[in-house]
Amino acid sequence: MFSIFEEISTEQEIKKSRFKCRLTRISSTEEALEKLAKVVAENPKATHTCWAFVLGDAQEVQRYSDDGEPSGTAGVPILDVLKKMELTGVLATVTRYFGGVKLGSGGLIRAYAGSVSEAVRQARLTEKVRQQEIRLTLDYQQFDSLQNLLSARELTVFEPQFTEKVTLS
Repeated sequence: MFSIFEEISTEQEIKKSRFKCRLTRISSTEEALEKLAKVVAENPKATHTCWAFVLGDAQEVQRYSDDGEPSGTAGVPILDVLKKMELTGVLATVTRYFGGVKLGSGGLIRAYAGSVSEAVRQARLTEKVRQQEIRLTLDYQQFDSLQNLLSARELTVFEPQFTEKVTLS
């Protein structure tokens, strides 16, 4: 699974309509809805703000909205891009300013999915790796060997404490 390193915004014009996409890191449904509300408030003249988000190590939390666009033409395509790119902990919003030309269902699907795909392409992604912290207590003689082993495997030692024995995480 991957996430984005930092928020990113992109914009494109398709048949006189403007599509502004924003990818934002999130850690909960509540945070996603708060950030969505901010995007909506920042774009009061927008015709639609369609969105989707994915949370969880296995993408188990998924929500989306077409925000008044024909059913299945905005939220689902946005969500599909997030899932296909194996993203989690990400809210994608696409704000549309209608330009007077109707795009049809296929055009809307391509516009919304394309907006998110372009933003993901430009984003710096980070791989989410499950880690577990282990606490050890050992003799001083063992510490150097352990440190060499951990270094060779690119594991990080946190807060070693040197008393009668060495304790570390």
